[in-house]
Amino acid sequence: MSSLFTPTDFHVRCATNKTSVTQIGARFFNVSEEQFSSWHWQMKHQVQSASDIKNIFQLSQQECEAFGALEHKFHAGISPYSVSLIDFKNENDPIRLQLMPSLRELTDKHGVPDPLQEVSNSPVKEMVHVYKDRVAWCVAQLCPVYCRYCFRKRRDGEEGLHFNPKIIQAGLEYIQNNTDIRDVLITGGDPFIANDSAIEHILRELRKIEHVEIIRFGTRTPVSLPYRITDAFADMLAKYHPIWINTHFNTAQELTPEAACAIDTLLKRGIPVGNQSVFLKNINDDENKMRILLNGLVKMRVRPYYVYHPQIVEGTEHLRISIEKGLDIMRKLRGTTTGFAIPQYVLDTPTGKIPISPNHVIGREGDFLILEQLNGKPWREPSIL
Repeated sequence: MSSLFTPTDFHVRCATNKTSVTQIGARFFNVSEEQFSSWHWQMKHQVQSASDIKNIFQLSQQECEAFGALEHKFHAGISPYSVSLIDFKNENDPIRLQLMPSLRELTDKHGVPDPLQEVSNSPVKEMVHVYKDRVAWCVAQLCPVYCRYCFRKRRDGEEGLHFNPKIIQAGLEYIQNNTDIRDVLITGGDPFIANDSAIEHILRELRKIEHVEIIRFGTRTPVSLPYRITDAFADMLAKYHPIWINTHFNTAQELTPEAACAIDTLLKRGIPVGNQSVFLKNINDDENKMRILLNGLVKMRVRPYYVYHPQIVEGTEHLRISIEKGLDIMRKLRGTTTGFAIPQYVLDTPTGKIPISPNHVIGREGDFLILEQLNGKPWREPSIL
């Protein structure tokens, strides 16, 4: 076995379905495919330091230094599955930029720890209540990967495969006592990193509350730890319908056969899956990259839901783009792919999400509204009351 990752092995063979991510990853981590495809093994062997992988993959000197320099500021953690997707011969590999720590995180002078003011919007610990009829319940803090742009990268204090019972009990009581809440988003961290019984306990208790109509999960496991989505787990979730899931693909490189299998396992149980991307510099910040991602998602039957403007989070300046660039990409997507494949571009704020859309209304001429067509030419539409 070669001591270093060979991008040709993965990116060519996987593309032709001759070799899966599981086969490639198992070979480079020197374990059986059965071990590599165990989500428990993946979490136990999460890459948290340069020493965890530097004898397998060719890290840059900057990356080696960043693991140590950021150890006590911004936690690092990458599932072996996600590491196996990275082309380490490409310094701008889109997954590498998302997940590998960078010394540039220490030089950001414009970010804040809590841009959405979640702490002040939490009436009880880890219960974010911004909209009257719904809450975001951060039941977990552990993640299979720690995205370098995450707006909760300030978080720590993982509980492992069990939830903190005090947080769960306080959250259930808050939801029970607030009859306006009809929609509960269970998020984190990543809530799917807990064991099945811990997740089912929450679902069982929520379904006892009459005014809770919808239960949603926010999870990146289909992207970064698809082995977590087992048949037994999906069967359990389906017992508590209506259940909805939003996941988080940012680049077409993440649309692997393993990810597609995880999605299919959920869809077969009647669980709709949506996707929320984030515009990220050098990762998906042009219309061609984004179009390929969106088309791939639709092919997997995942509905593109939101694309977020990146938050001004401490340590993320090198990954952010301007709103003007985001608007330009959204304008160019319109008319060049399926309409329902185009997500809504939004800016999240402490008071909720603000839609950001290209303005095609140019002005008015008498009784006519003038609009810009997709070819750039004006269209005159009667404004009839």
